Amino acid sequence: MVVDVLEVHDAFSINGVMALEDLGFAKAGRGCELLSEGQLELDGDIPTNTFGGLKARGHPVGATGAYQLVEITWQLRGQADKNQVSGAEVGYAQSMGGMGSIVAAHILKRAD
Repeated sequence: MVVDVLEVHDAFSINGVMALEDLGFAKAGRGCELLSEGQLELDGDIPTNTFGGLKARGHPVGATGAYQLVEITWQLRGQADKNQVSGAEVGYAQSMGGMGSIVAAHILKRAD
């Protein structure tokens, strides 16, 4: 399955990089390369955290996962305005809690 837009838990910058690697979007130790190559940008191969990620919204601890799902939903509905990923059909949201001991992953697909 191809993922068109991705939301990863990035309360700390390294968390986002580690998530990209752990989810298989980058090889171990290579997550930063996706960022430096522009692959995570809105028009990149795997647009990630297109609204700025958790830190951009102040990391509202209990609501971060729900907010990620809202953002993916906006993408799939074509309601993301200037952050819209063109033709987004499948979105992936990954969030975690505690010291990484709790992880939630959701794959959403556009329903026509």
